[in-house]
Amino acid sequence: MQSSDAKRILEPGRNCASLEHAGRVSFIVDGADYFAAFRAAACRARHSIFIVGWDVDSRIRLVPDGAGDGLPESLGDFLRALLKRTRRLRVYVLDWDFAMLTAFGREPRPLYAPGWRRHWRLRLRLDSAHPLGASHHQKIVVIDDALAFVGGLDLTHCRWDTSAHTPHDPRRHHPEGEPCVPFHDLMMAVDGGAAAALGRLVRERWVRATGRPARVRRVAADQQPWPEALEADLRDVPVAIARTQAAYERWPAVQEIKQLYLDGIAAAKRHLYFENQYFNAAAVADALERRLGEPAGPDVVVVSRCRDSGWLEESTMGVLRARLHRRLRSADRHGHYAGLYPVIPGLGDQYVNVHSKLMIVDDELVTIGSANLNNRSMGFDTECNLAIEAAGEPRVREAIRKLRHRLLAEHLGVGVDAVDRAEREQARSLAVIAALSSEGRSLAALEPQVPTALEALVPSGEYVDPEQPVALEQLVSELVPAEESHSVAGRLTAVGLLLVTFVALAAAWRWTPLSAWLEPATLAEWASRLAQHEWAPLVVLLGYVVAGFLVFPVVLLIIATVFVFGPWLGSLYALAGAALSAAATYGVGRTLGRDIVRRLAGPRLNRLSRMLGARGVLAMIAVRLVPVAPYSVVNLVAGATHIGTRDFLVGTVIGLLPGIAGVALFTDSVVAAIRNPGTFSLGVLAVVVTAVVLGSLVLRRWLERRGALHDPR
Repeated sequence: MQSSDAKRILEPGRNCASLEHAGRVSFIVDGADYFAAFRAAACRARHSIFIVGWDVDSRIRLVPDGAGDGLPESLGDFLRALLKRTRRLRVYVLDWDFAMLTAFGREPRPLYAPGWRRHWRLRLRLDSAHPLGASHHQKIVVIDDALAFVGGLDLTHCRWDTSAHTPHDPRRHHPEGEPCVPFHDLMMAVDGGAAAALGRLVRERWVRATGRPARVRRVAADQQPWPEALEADLRDVPVAIARTQAAYERWPAVQEIKQLYLDGIAAAKRHLYFENQYFNAAAVADALERRLGEPAGPDVVVVSRCRDSGWLEESTMGVLRARLHRRLRSADRHGHYAGLYPVIPGLGDQYVNVHSKLMIVDDELVTIGSANLNNRSMGFDTECNLAIEAAGEPRVREAIRKLRHRLLAEHLGVGVDAVDRAEREQARSLAVIAALSSEGRSLAALEPQVPTALEALVPSGEYVDPEQPVALEQLVSELVPAEESHSVAGRLTAVGLLLVTFVALAAAWRWTPLSAWLEPATLAEWASRLAQHEWAPLVVLLGYVVAGFLVFPVVLLIIATVFVFGPWLGSLYALAGAALSAAATYGVGRTLGRDIVRRLAGPRLNRLSRMLGARGVLAMIAVRLVPVAPYSVVNLVAGATHIGTRDFLVGTVIGLLPGIAGVALFTDSVVAAIRNPGTFSLGVLAVVVTAVVLGSLVLRRWLERRGALHDPR
């Protein structure tokens, strides 16, 4: 039993949603053990399997060496085989409705992928029930409401690995054949009331994402899905469920995980041990900075990966991590902080991708889940962590200590007994790590390096890694001083900078070697030959149609058309081409229908669909004047909403006219200023730019007053 007078960290309603009883708890280290445990548990499922994740890939082999259970190896085929074998079983898969920036590493078109071939008791849906820019990041599996897995591992590619993290292991590869780097992560398995509570959580998420309930039935006590090979590290303990979710529609914001981290950091006396993919949460940094200023404060050990994955992460999260690391190093006046990464000889250009999300506080508290140590996970994305607190109970404290020692032993390439001995001999955690470090497998000091130019370009984490949705108006007000954002002086300054740019460009063309390569007369001659070609009008019109199907920016096409054919004829060609392209993509949307377009374009366009369907011509004018989505996507969605063809075409032509006229005047003025830079040509350009800006503002305010830019709900 837990000690009643022990001061507890976990507090439902503050840093967790609830405390639920678990008959068994298992700490699962790395993907090989988790995937095997999931497969074994799924084979025992009787009524329901819920898979909720940031990414789910039907092509992965859960056991690369072969499961030997007589069922197909790939995840999608395996699940369908279970459905055929167990008549009452239902499988629900909820995958994040991902952003295009992450699409290239995912299974192509999951709703139509061969691996997810339809079975009437298998439901695959994409989750977009979150603010724009946020992601559904929970990684949860619940089987029969009797067993649940929660942690950092998605059932997707490049997650499987053993704790050996063998360099260039041939079993570690993408479904398309590319090798994957070593991958380290954690999961927690629970049963009993904790599993049932997680079942309620994922069903609530399913309803939010799909609008439809999911069926579930509890299994009998003698039909529990807990795998025989999965050993329990703890029995009969309370387990806390902590969440993150941003405010969205009628659902309030929840920041239990953030408060859990802050309370854990504040309570630490001896050591704080973190493992995390990212390390740039502002609130966590503030809390750690305060503790590092204490002479007798706890040791803070952060195990992460040595570098970020890909250019996007290096240019954003990598820069923020480097800033936070430097900040904590400066605050660490007593030698209590270490940022570390695993080193394995023979990796070459590979590295251990530390993807786990773990905090251990004095071996009194452990939390494992999906939440990264970044701002998004603290308040913006949907997350789920589990936590267990010893609260004075020695057996729980010992289980948490064994997990920490197991992880250190893995990273340092030693046995658990060696970690036990070192900790008995050393007073502090950092001294234990230093004593066990070697030239072989070990933990090395993390020293993230960021190019100076990149450091200067990346803004604060409030925008790169937001903790809450950032409204466009707020972003503008933060990046542009208030007195300039609404003043004539501010607009004139912007126009002046634009004029200086064109003057500099004109000077470069006149007095530098650039004139030999981009001589205006040469360009004009080339454009003239193209404009005089007899097939030019047909080529232009077909070009707009093809570009529409390729989702090429229509503004660039209009600029090119005006440049080649001049302001008057170019405007006419641009209007005809854009209208023809709109009609073609509108026809495709009308043919495909609402459901297919929604799946192709994404449910985030529901608002646009409602607006177009409810407001007809006025809405079409609005989205042409104030673009809310790519030109071709608007056409596709308009067709799917079954807005009338006449309303669509009339609204499109009327809405395009001011924009094409503005582009034509602007382009023609720019060409004139470049060809003959002088006071008159630059003055005309300034007038045109000012007129276009002011005209856009007037049109937008008029449309807002008419309600054309508002969701009709």
